Amino acid sequence: MAEQPMLKFVKIERDMPDKRPPDLRSEDFHEIYSEFATEKAAEQASRCSQCGVPYCQTHCPLHNNIPDWLLMTAEGRLREAYEISQATNTFPEICGRICPQDRLCEGNCVIEQSGHGTVTIGSIEKYITDTAFEEGWVQPIAPMHERSESVGIIGAGPGGLAAADMLRRQGVQVTVYDRYDRGGGLLTYGIPGFKLEKPVVMQRMKQLEDGGVAFRLNCNVGDEISFADIRAAHDAVLIATGVYKSRDLQAPGVGAEGIVRAIDYLTASNRKSFGDEVPEFDSGELDAEGKRVVVIGGGDTAMDCVRTAIRQGAESVKCLYRRDRANMPGSQREVSNAEEEGVEFVWLSAPVGFTGDEVAGVMVQKMRLGAPDASGRQAPEVIEGSDYTEGADLVIKALGFEPEDLPGLWGEPDLEVTRWGTIKAHFRTHETNLNGVYAVGDIVRGASLVVWAIRDGREAAEAMLERFNAAAQVAAE
Repeated sequence: MAEQPMLKFVKIERDMPDKRPPDLRSEDFHEIYSEFATEKAAEQASRCSQCGVPYCQTHCPLHNNIPDWLLMTAEGRLREAYEISQATNTFPEICGRICPQDRLCEGNCVIEQSGHGTVTIGSIEKYITDTAFEEGWVQPIAPMHERSESVGIIGAGPGGLAAADMLRRQGVQVTVYDRYDRGGGLLTYGIPGFKLEKPVVMQRMKQLEDGGVAFRLNCNVGDEISFADIRAAHDAVLIATGVYKSRDLQAPGVGAEGIVRAIDYLTASNRKSFGDEVPEFDSGELDAEGKRVVVIGGGDTAMDCVRTAIRQGAESVKCLYRRDRANMPGSQREVSNAEEEGVEFVWLSAPVGFTGDEVAGVMVQKMRLGAPDASGRQAPEVIEGSDYTEGADLVIKALGFEPEDLPGLWGEPDLEVTRWGTIKAHFRTHETNLNGVYAVGDIVRGASLVVWAIRDGREAAEAMLERFNAAAQVAAE
């Protein structure tokens, strides 16, 4: 009788891929986790309980068929595992690396709830698709037939690229417009290489280009081309710009030299990884080497900044956050990785000003947590008389992002936005109030996860195809 390939969580413990030692990984921008070996991936996949109601799938925004591809992996049927994985996720190798699995699929694993340790879903997802690329199973996009309809997509981030992939597979003519010189959006210029190495993103860009997606890069809508011209050139338009306007501080001395935005800091570092000339980095303005670095914020962007500063050779790196560890929005896994690498977290601390024309220090006020606010989280309260100054040569503001004023920038005042400046769009079709114009991702949701942008992009593509098919049906009648 053949051995049951699954349900081995009672005798096999959870095991992550090997993590490089902190003293070694902090010297470079390579990913910190090694790849699973085939046997280890199969072993860890075999821990899945194949439960009747898979909470991992329910809590994945893409509702990936996780138990199915875990079973295929455990049985050594990797190509089938890949086919199942990519059926619901446009970029599984990216989600496997950067999704907060501890809050989504893995955090809701049934065997985790029973005390056995979650299945290492993200690492296996990454392994499956990395293997698929190595083995040549990831084929170029090849539509069965070409269609006459065209779609213009503004923004080459995960939401726009997911829609481009789905539309192109159905033969739709797709043009992606993006302000940067490379596609990928924050996948390329926002997320550091130690979480997502850039060749992983570029291989997907190449697949899309080889499949017939046209890219117009270095193209700032509102400058190089108007939004009206894009609408006139296409049967439908998708807005997938993301949110790039940095939230700012209002405090004395905030304009001092050496106080920089997280997006500028991370973009400069990522450009250097491509070998680009980056004057702001080469001058030392956006380079942490030898400096006392203070990062303000507690989200994943702040974690990216502190870990980047360590790799650039900072003298010290401290992260100020106004709440405590349990209440920070960033991934706990990222906090642990940062601490291992030498980052010091200064909890319950808020900046109230800065010293020096060239920043020399951050004036800090200590906080305590009081009653819950409207969001249900305990609100920080000032502890009187607790002020002190934290020495700093480089301060990085990682306070989150807000939407740009797209109606104003694009000369499109009729485009409806919410009171937060995000675009109003239908929750299922993602269509805006403008006929044939759709919007997805962070520009609708506010700053959110890559996996949600992918879901939105796929849903918008489906809605556009339904629209095109219905129009074709009417024309045929």
